[in-house]
Amino acid sequence: MKAHEYWSVGALITMLGTFYSGYKGSKSSHKYFAASSLLCMITAIYTGHRIISKNKKTEKESNSIENEE
Repeated sequence: MKAHEYWSVGALITMLGTFYSGYKGSKSSHKYFAASSLLCMITAIYTGHRIISKNKKTEKESNSIENEE
């Protein structure tokens, strides 16, 4: 869960950098901020998906144990 939080915060910071560099008209730094923002967002989505799939898996296991009893 910590990794997801860190990637999400990183994505937010790089998005702000992307907006600021776009506003200032700095094309080279805008390009790098946009690429790093995309990378952070992809990784945040991936780590969030892993958290959700683990929760569903444990929920199914607990339901199957209750049904056996």
